[in-house]
Amino acid sequence: MSNRPTSRIASRLARLSLLAATAALLLPGAAQAVPSFARQTGMACEACHTVFPELTPFGRRFKLNGYTMDNLPQVSDVSTSKEETLLLNQLPPLSFMLQTSITSTKKTLADPNVPGANTQNNQLQFPQQASLFYAGRIAPNLGAFVQMTYDGTAGTFGWDNTDIRYARNVNSNFLWGLSLNNNPTVQDVWNTTQAWQVPFDQHTATATTPGGMAMIDGGLGGVAGLSVYGYWNDSIYAELGAYRTASAVGAPLDSLNPDGVVDGLAPYWRLAYERQWGVQSWEIGAYGLNAKMYPAGTPATLNSDGTTTPATFSPLTGPTNRYNDVAIDSQYQYIGDQSIYSVMGTYIRENRTLTDGTSPDLKTLRIGGSYYYQRKYGAGLGYFSTTGSSDISATTDQKGWTGELDWIPYQNTKLALQYTAYNKLNGTSTSASDSNVLYLLGWINF
Repeated sequence: MSNRPTSRIASRLARLSLLAATAALLLPGAAQAVPSFARQTGMACEACHTVFPELTPFGRRFKLNGYTMDNLPQVSDVSTSKEETLLLNQLPPLSFMLQTSITSTKKTLADPNVPGANTQNNQLQFPQQASLFYAGRIAPNLGAFVQMTYDGTAGTFGWDNTDIRYARNVNSNFLWGLSLNNNPTVQDVWNTTQAWQVPFDQHTATATTPGGMAMIDGGLGGVAGLSVYGYWNDSIYAELGAYRTASAVGAPLDSLNPDGVVDGLAPYWRLAYERQWGVQSWEIGAYGLNAKMYPAGTPATLNSDGTTTPATFSPLTGPTNRYNDVAIDSQYQYIGDQSIYSVMGTYIRENRTLTDGTSPDLKTLRIGGSYYYQRKYGAGLGYFSTTGSSDISATTDQKGWTGELDWIPYQNTKLALQYTAYNKLNGTSTSASDSNVLYLLGWINF
């Protein structure tokens, strides 16, 4: 960025200042409402979150117990045998989220969808994303986190992260439950896995998308899964489940089916150990997925002569690509009165057996940490790396750093300034830095 003309730097700072002013106008007043989980429990957001979306030990237990803890007047009923048949909050457990952002890459990039054209740089999105949540109790022992999202980039509205749980405590030492969800790791309670990873949780929707991605790391889309889990002595966690493509028809290559359609069921497993002492906690674990996928189709494309090549669809018959993912992860938290430290990391190895006769592998490493002072001012730094074997490295390899500064004026409001620097992107280091991203995000929940 230092080789840019001064006028261009000034222009970028002016745009960032404009968004900061816009985000400031969105900040709620001192009497603002808080999200539905806080309304249901009667507790402030800090009971379950260090800074959202990272969970505290109490927040992890609230999730494992099916989102059912409450401190609200209830509409209830019991049977003649004194069994609860209805338990509803008098207030519906609804919440709303709004994100607005501006994204600036080091250089203006080519538009992948329009041959010969460039993308718009310094993109302002209002909104980047807007979501409506049903988040809370449904019935005795049954609760849900259901998200419907408007995507400002695609201009579409649809299902987002969804986790419906049934949970029971057998005794004071053992809890078991069921999770019906739509994305491997969305049900996870630690912030090392793909769905809720920090400090990599904020993402720009308008910059270059890295190509290398393991199935368990966001590559498996458009699925539904059911898993059973157990948690013993607030320490040992085990989960076993399976995923299936949520549509029975073939599909072209798109955001929901990036690698095709699952053949049958894709088993998922998770093991973890957590220890708590005082204001500190530490988790170490492992997780994995095994999937057989019918090869993806291709999207419709616009040719240089103005004609369109139609999309082709996943066949749902014949040979399949096989993906075996195994990962390890760890997370440390210190939650003090003034200072909060978190350090987390994950390593994923994916072995593939493809229909073209090749057997490439993919390795992903993410490690990062964050610090918050008085839950109001924070900073995060993370390193990421994805490397593939020689037959896929030209399109998958990526390495770089993400740094972030946060201001949280209220517990449900965040302003984040993030910079991502690429040492390598999609297999090349020659022009990787052209995709370096400066990203300013305003994020409110109410």
